Amino acid sequence: MSLSLDRQNEYRARYRAGHPGWRPATEVYEELIRQRLQPGMRVLDLGCGRGGVLEQLGELVAHPLGLDPDFQSLREHRLPGLPRAEALADCLPIRAGSIDLVTCSWVLEHLPDPVRVFDEIRRVLRPGGCFVFLTPNAASLIARLNRLLRPLQRTLVPRLYGRAEADTFPVMYRANTPSRIMALASKAALDCTLLRTVKDPSYLAFHPLLFWLSVALSRITPPVHLVGVLTAT
Repeated sequence: MSLSLDRQNEYRARYRAGHPGWRPATEVYEELIRQRLQPGMRVLDLGCGRGGVLEQLGELVAHPLGLDPDFQSLREHRLPGLPRAEALADCLPIRAGSIDLVTCSWVLEHLPDPVRVFDEIRRVLRPGGCFVFLTPNAASLIARLNRLLRPLQRTLVPRLYGRAEADTFPVMYRANTPSRIMALASKAALDCTLLRTVKDPSYLAFHPLLFWLSVALSRITPPVHLVGVLTAT
């Protein structure tokens, strides 16, 4: 029993059809970035992996930069000619005040020391620059199940979702509730411009009956994702 991304997206389309106005968190995230893009901006994708949002935006970003701690992912990045480097988020090899926009998806949940990371993000942002992020909500049912099954994560995730084991990283959820995001932002002198939660019942849709059960549970359990914008003061 597995759930491919294509199949998951089919269930998302079903959910959208019955819930006008709903959009997957990835679409919300990309729109927030596009709304803030301006000509000539320097954009850092933190945890860029093999593609990410810079791949989607393409030539809209005048000065892109990708950082990731996984060297193999950097080697296999799908955006031709992207300047990129191997680096950890808590020690960015970037001059202070030189970045207009930091994007970051599926990274905050892995951070052992989010305080240092938020401080680093603030350091590299120019005044008025933005940090746009997408991350799981630690209070959600999916995150709770993930923590419960943490010892089996590296074997279960590839089997259930078809993801390569090399792309499965330990989760810590130390920056993954609205209150924690607000506290980290305040400490780092970042204003919380926007913070949204987004439901998504597709993660347990290994069978049509499980999908409809997930839809019902989504009405009474915390949303799956957090999407937000923090602005450097």
